Amino acid sequence: MRWKNLGEHTVYENQWLTVNLADVELPNGRHLDHFLIRQRPVALCAAVNDQNEVLLLWRHRFIPDTWGWELPAGVVDASETIEEAAAREMLEETGWRPGRLTPLITVEPSNGLSDAQHHVYLADSAEYVGEPEDYF
Repeated sequence: MRWKNLGEHTVYENQWLTVNLADVELPNGRHLDHFLIRQRPVALCAAVNDQNEVLLLWRHRFIPDTWGWELPAGVVDASETIEEAAAREMLEETGWRPGRLTPLITVEPSNGLSDAQHHVYLADSAEYVGEPEDYF
């Protein structure tokens, strides 16, 4: 029941993602073209205080046109570790610097279309240092 990727080529690329078109062979031998989104890893940070409250962002997302609660998150830069990215994103997006970080879970939320691994870290504390730098 395994699909085989017989090769792929890039059809679009920018600093956040690459869209490839793959020649895929299904288990029954049939071939199909399948679009793939290749992405850099994403780091998220969940800061929880002594009252089990989680630091979240209330954001509007234009694609689904909805408001919702989110963990601070962003792509991992080539010059940093995933843990460093989780701490950086939390500070940039909330103005809070996380304390000690512990890996919590790694998920691939759209693995039928994308290879973006989302790495969630748990912060045991956070210190407010000022207004957020990143408002989007």
